[in-house]
Amino acid sequence: MADTIFGKIARGEIPTEFLYEDDRAVAFRDVNPQAPVHVLIIPREPITRLSATGDDRAELLGHLLGVARKVAAQEGLEDFRLVVNDGAGAGQTVFHLHLHVLGGRPLGWPPG
Repeated sequence: MADTIFGKIARGEIPTEFLYEDDRAVAFRDVNPQAPVHVLIIPREPITRLSATGDDRAELLGHLLGVARKVAAQEGLEDFRLVVNDGAGAGQTVFHLHLHVLGGRPLGWPPG
């Protein structure tokens, strides 16, 4: 797997203000926000995409959801959207698994 900007951020090679960090994940603001609050959550482990995981990664995936809940609360969001794009056809542009936490305005449906 080729290294990505998110891998460099997770390793601290690109200075980024983390809103949350632990030994398994980090969270930071998206540089191209699509809502007043737009935070990215990434695992420190270089996983390309959700569909590249198996049942053995369930604990990590659950942890990422817990981080999303914590970050949303920290940002004062009562309502928020959580997005995972899986593959280029779904809009994934950086192939390092990441979750988008979006909020701070009404979010229409369907998305996209």
